[in-house]
Amino acid sequence: MSVHVKRPYRKNLASYGLIYMGGEEYSITVRNISLTGVLVKINQKQNQNDLNKIYREVLAASLIDMYIPTLRLAGETEAVRVDIEDDYLLLALEFKNVSYDIDRVLYKRKAYRKTIVAPGLILLDGIYREFYSVNASVEGLMIRLPEKIIIEKGLVTVFEFKELEVEGEISVVWIEYISDIETLVGLQYLHIGKAPIKGVPRFYMPAEDPNPAQHNVSN
Repeated sequence: MSVHVKRPYRKNLASYGLIYMGGEEYSITVRNISLTGVLVKINQKQNQNDLNKIYREVLAASLIDMYIPTLRLAGETEAVRVDIEDDYLLLALEFKNVSYDIDRVLYKRKAYRKTIVAPGLILLDGIYREFYSVNASVEGLMIRLPEKIIIEKGLVTVFEFKELEVEGEISVVWIEYISDIETLVGLQYLHIGKAPIKGVPRFYMPAEDPNPAQHNVSN
């Protein structure tokens, strides 16, 4: 007896985007999309050595960051299948932590924000206070402080964030008091001890570009 399992409906597309793995960004074309994932082609044609290198990066990556500007999708995916077609690599990516960018933040050419929840330290009022990050980009951090503390916008201070191996000077861009015991803070890097920041993609692609595959997007 055979059992037919209906898979999610897939819509064929030809949308461009970017993925990030192994410390590099790759231009992609989306072949099709469903509620659970996408099938993409890495646009750069590869020789056998490059194919082997990227294949190893796919296997080593627990999560792969993805940005598809025409669909306003950005977030984390997992590779569930890898194929080779005429010296091009095809990846079946399953959505893990993907958001629909309603405010078109990436279209405004602001840096992609990667969800990262990890502890760090920031100097406020002469005391190093522990925070937990909410998200991170190549330009700054959003952090959560487990207390209500008055912070002046524009304040320049120092921080340490081991998750991304960065430390140095940072500026307070905005403050939001969630409750009497919680504060959200937006921070912008000024002088950090390590660049470029590993583990966080830039994902910059002008929306008007008709053929992003021609660009070299590697870090």
